[in-house]
Amino acid sequence: MLKIRCKVCNKELESHPSQTKCCGCPNMTSICGEKISAVNLSDVIIVNQHERSNKGYLKPEDLAYQEARRQRKVKRLDFEVR
Repeated sequence: MLKIRCKVCNKELESHPSQTKCCGCPNMTSICGEKISAVNLSDVIIVNQHERSNKGYLKPEDLAYQEARRQRKVKRLDFEVR
């Protein structure tokens, strides 16, 4: 979730995944989920940015298996065309 502030009208907007919020001033700052838009983006400040926790559901041995799997090379087969 993001929290932004419009410098023109000093209104703070907080993001929601499915809702668009606008400040209503001539800059028309709006936020929808992770998308920020405005007429002049230099007049927009990101106040708070909540980081998503990167704690996965995989165990360390599962992560090691996935990393080893990612390192595999693709074997290309050459077929004779007749």
